[in-house]
Amino acid sequence: MQTRLPEKFLASIQGQRADEILRKCVHCGFCNATCPTYLLSGDELEGPRGRVYLIKEMLEGQQTSASTQQHLDSCLSCLNCQTTCPSGVDYAELIELGRTHCDQTSKRSLYDQFRRWLVRKVFTQPLILQPLFTLATWLKIYAKPVRIDYPIPPFTSDKVIILDGCVQSVTAPNINNSLVKLLATQDIAALRHKQTQCCGALDYHNGDQRRAKLVIKNNIDTWWPDIEQGVKTILMTASGCGLTVKDYARIMAEDEDYAAKARVVSSITQDVSEYFTDFKFCKNESFNNVAFHSPCTLQHGQKINGIVETLLTRSGYNVIEYADSHLCCGSAGSYSLLHTEKANYFRAEKLANIEAQPIDVIATANIGCLMHLQQGTELPVKHWLELVTMEKS
Repeated sequence: MQTRLPEKFLASIQGQRADEILRKCVHCGFCNATCPTYLLSGDELEGPRGRVYLIKEMLEGQQTSASTQQHLDSCLSCLNCQTTCPSGVDYAELIELGRTHCDQTSKRSLYDQFRRWLVRKVFTQPLILQPLFTLATWLKIYAKPVRIDYPIPPFTSDKVIILDGCVQSVTAPNINNSLVKLLATQDIAALRHKQTQCCGALDYHNGDQRRAKLVIKNNIDTWWPDIEQGVKTILMTASGCGLTVKDYARIMAEDEDYAAKARVVSSITQDVSEYFTDFKFCKNESFNNVAFHSPCTLQHGQKINGIVETLLTRSGYNVIEYADSHLCCGSAGSYSLLHTEKANYFRAEKLANIEAQPIDVIATANIGCLMHLQQGTELPVKHWLELVTMEKS
């Protein structure tokens, strides 16, 4: 794709990167074939190719419109298109650049600003979210989470850092408790820091990159003493958080004080499935047929495919395949809160494909997907860690 970006913008690191990404696009349209919003609407501007053109026009200096902002907002950021693209267009980074530019050049309505502020304020603050979730549980909006506190024995083997997560620590603390129990069987200590509950993703992807970078700096500062003491692994049970922390190196690349540390943090961050690839598990539930919903942040963002399915199969479960498993469930971070109608449509499509098979339980690897899917089905939805225990040697 030919570009005519302003010289002043091209002189910046962001401008050079945008130009590099845009020039890789060859207009082939393969991306549209796997884009949920394009498949739903048939509108070129609701697909990746159309959004790439809109971003190009904005960055070249054309006036940003409310329509442009709407088309960029409606993108799920599921990155299915990035997996499909034969030219290696980094759509994830480009849509982020486009949205940031759009927010800087086009003012949102007060209502839209308030909604996004509310999402950032409530869902990134466990102290605020906890009473609201307790009330919602009482009103039976969500199933009550099982809270299990496992005793942590003394350790002699290894230590890892784990992120409890802002939403997950409130709505499903049993996920990380399951991880702590699994690690304990191998004499591995889990270091948990309450001041690092949020990874920064919700702020970063909802227009407040300044606050997101403050969160990231706090996380790095908190983890750094452990890293200096020899901790070599940061484990993520939420694939959305994992993708963000793995991206700290890029996000903080221009920060003189944090760039080097961010590269280290990103390099030692792993999804739990990567860490447990060679471990031997067995079943700890009575379910037999499992449908694994691989979150977009796992299969398209982190490019981790097949590991969880293999671990579940080895554990004794029958992992059932279903149609269009590569498509988004509609959760997509805050998407289900800001674009509820579309999110519910994508969830219904996903669940229809899953429920067409003889499924006992749905497993996933991200808290957002888990909560979103559970609201649309009577089938139990669990994090895959909750379905396994360590095999006794």
